[in-house]
Amino acid sequence: MRSGLQAWPATGGAVIAPLQIARASAQHLDEVLGLIDDARSWLWTKDTDQWDKPWPDPAARNERVLAGLRNKKTWIVWDGNIAAATITITTRRNNAVWARPACTANLAERAVFVHRLITSRKYAGLGLGAELINWAGLRGGREYGAKWIRIDVWRTNTGLHDYYTSKGFKPCGICEDPDYPSGALFEKPVAGIWVPRYPKFTETSADS
Repeated sequence: MRSGLQAWPATGGAVIAPLQIARASAQHLDEVLGLIDDARSWLWTKDTDQWDKPWPDPAARNERVLAGLRNKKTWIVWDGNIAAATITITTRRNNAVWARPACTANLAERAVFVHRLITSRKYAGLGLGAELINWAGLRGGREYGAKWIRIDVWRTNTGLHDYYTSKGFKPCGICEDPDYPSGALFEKPVAGIWVPRYPKFTETSADS
């Protein structure tokens, strides 16, 4: 199926995937922070300073995470009662990050913005992160008319830049603030996203 048609099927549909994705709430703060800590431990083994320290400090980082949960922007992929992955999506861009002239994207066109895309290392290598990206883009297209899915990536993590490029993203400038660590900007057209024939997760709630 192409974007604009029925996306990942809800529970009770024709296809039931082994995992389930559901909107998270403030009560899931520990699960999301646990996924962040899991990712930080793994990143320490790589040639990158990403998430070496919470930015700008632990309290501010935790407040951003909690705000995403309270504002119903964060989702968790569950394997039973185990949090396998998380993603935060919003239709509002951070004007301090996505701003001309350093950002070359067409900011007049609707887009969804991805934050804190994290897959537990126990589920790494299964393509879960890539499917989450596409799910977010198609959901944004369906619910909001988004033409783009956009993400700001850690400046120095060139391996992650290559990953997003391999998934169909194109660089679209930088954040002008040199102190903002996640300042490499990427975007991908929603129109180019396909729903997988055999999805890895099922969306358990059809609410917006």
